[in-house]
Amino acid sequence: MKKFWLIALAAGMTGCQTAPKTEAPKAAAAPAAPKTAAPDDRPVIACFGDSLTAGFGLDPGESFPDLLQKDLDARGHRYRVANLGISGDTTQDGLERLPLVIAEKPAIVLLELGANDGLRGQPLANTASNLSRMIEELQKSGATVVLAGLTLPPNYGADYIRKFDQMFRDLAAKYKVTLIPFLLEGVGGKAQLMQKDGLHPNPAGTRIVESIVRKTLEPLLKKGA
Repeated sequence: MKKFWLIALAAGMTGCQTAPKTEAPKAAAAPAAPKTAAPDDRPVIACFGDSLTAGFGLDPGESFPDLLQKDLDARGHRYRVANLGISGDTTQDGLERLPLVIAEKPAIVLLELGANDGLRGQPLANTASNLSRMIEELQKSGATVVLAGLTLPPNYGADYIRKFDQMFRDLAAKYKVTLIPFLLEGVGGKAQLMQKDGLHPNPAGTRIVESIVRKTLEPLLKKGA
């Protein structure tokens, strides 16, 4: 009987022992909210063109819009330069992607299209019409348009080249836009400044093109921007 009581007492004491305390798992720290980049509210300069704008044959960062951004930054001008050049584009291609350009809400548009039309011998009336429509739509959007004049190689014939060159002057006068008479002034025809194709500037030539563009744009830039 005594032995049975001792066994029962031991069992009772075991059952009455306090269960060891366990700590509640700590809640994982909430991940830090990702930092949101401040919106870029700088006025936009849209360089809207073909391979000359896109930087055909050049390394990244060597196109004239890229150089223009660096130049404006260094001079304290608060603008964002958008490179909207696509190699091979004609003025018809430009018309088709004009809504994408306007969506950038550019303050200034450098319109550099028409060379591929000329190189393909397209009717100048069609090219002029397309450029007219682009200028009109860009001006309606509130953008200041700068038109980049171009020319063609001598083998296209003096009469066609003369009419091609005059087209840009006529458009600039009609719409009262700033004209760069020849974007490749001082570069075109100089082997040391052009790529082997004779159509696109090399890095040294592109720096001259950028200087022409920047000097043309400077009077149009807002003071303090």
